Amino acid sequence: MVIVVAALVIRTAIGELRRPGSARQQWAGATGGPAVTAGVVAAVAVTATGWSQAGAAALAWAVLAGVLVAFLVGQPTNRP
Repeated sequence: MVIVVAALVIRTAIGELRRPGSARQQWAGATGGPAVTAGVVAAVAVTATGWSQAGAAALAWAVLAGVLVAFLVGQPTNRP
């Protein structure tokens, strides 16, 4: 999962270098209502399932999972 998040960050950085202002546009969908809700639900699920095995380290994974889910849910669809 960390590799996926790193790839998204690198993709955003390269896009920002090519077209300034594109990062704000790319991540704008991640702050919408449905995206935030999905991210919080994913973070809570990861924390609830991982707390017994990983303890406080599960919180870091939960944040990563929540951000990734919010980003993916906030992306516009290309369906006609």
